[in-house]
Amino acid sequence: MRLSGIALSLLTLLALLSAPPAVAHGPAPDASAVGPVRAEPFSMVGVTWRGGGTPAAEVRTRDADGWSRWQSLEPLTDGPSESAAEATGVRGSELLWVGPSSAAQLRTTGAVPAGLDLVLIDPGTRARDAAPAPRRAARTTARAAARPTRAPRPRIYSRRDWGADESLRNGTVRYTDRLRQVHVHHTATGNGYSRSDVPALIRGMYEYHTQRLGWFDLGYNFLVDRFGRVWEGRSGGPSRLVQGAHTLGFNEHSVGIAVIGSHDGNRASDRSILMVARVAAWKLDKARRKATGTVAVRSTGSDKYAAGRRVRLPVIDGHRDTNDTACPGERIYRRLGEVRRLAQRRMNRFD
Repeated sequence: MRLSGIALSLLTLLALLSAPPAVAHGPAPDASAVGPVRAEPFSMVGVTWRGGGTPAAEVRTRDADGWSRWQSLEPLTDGPSESAAEATGVRGSELLWVGPSSAAQLRTTGAVPAGLDLVLIDPGTRARDAAPAPRRAARTTARAAARPTRAPRPRIYSRRDWGADESLRNGTVRYTDRLRQVHVHHTATGNGYSRSDVPALIRGMYEYHTQRLGWFDLGYNFLVDRFGRVWEGRSGGPSRLVQGAHTLGFNEHSVGIAVIGSHDGNRASDRSILMVARVAAWKLDKARRKATGTVAVRSTGSDKYAAGRRVRLPVIDGHRDTNDTACPGERIYRRLGEVRRLAQRRMNRFD
């Protein structure tokens, strides 16, 4: 009996439908979970969570030109020591500067930690953001005429200059009795900012550190923008030894200086490198520390060195020397030798 073409096609289809499903060999890739679109004004974005684990998180944002590409949110490895009062157990990503935006969407891959929350921050704008006036340390006429005997303080823009809302602080300034190290960071917030964006960018980090992560204040002692301006970070007085929350396990007896930007693949400006060196020279010369030297320090507990571990590190080091992180980015880390030499040269000029 001959079957028509239609009958043969029907038999083939029935055979396919009754066949067992094909078995995939090897592990299936992790599925991505895309969250809902959140629509509200913001300029900075990140995520927070509680407990262990680190999410593989990406975000895309929408501005007047439409949706951006998906961008990774890297885990934040700055923070207070685990025994500090401001250590709340809330973890977070680096905060990303995207400029004025109207909506965001989060995408995660793999396991999602408890309490994962998309954080959108709108630091606002102020008329004076475009041209803040730096303040110099007060000096008498006699002191101004005398040649400094120590490396001088560079120009520093104050907390008032970047618009700190001092009511956001929640705790007491903690001082340290001596300075042993300077830790160099990058903020990993991106590089597409203008001069007038910088005060808002710092306000956003300040809000994130205090209101979302629960820290006492902004984690860094000083910040340096790509235009070579130095900004006061954590409160307590730039001339004093204020303990920050910038280098987990190594905050004690140290100063944290962060270059604003992302420098894994992007070169830091020469001016920003110079000003990191000048801040380091000013602080280290007062402490009578050699910028090109090394020092033995004891960890209070980081993801690289267990609590109580004694380790010898450069006096001026990069965040990756103390923690499991890429910070301050390869393009700054390679130049830390230059920072040390510039700082020591400046200190030698005023011996």
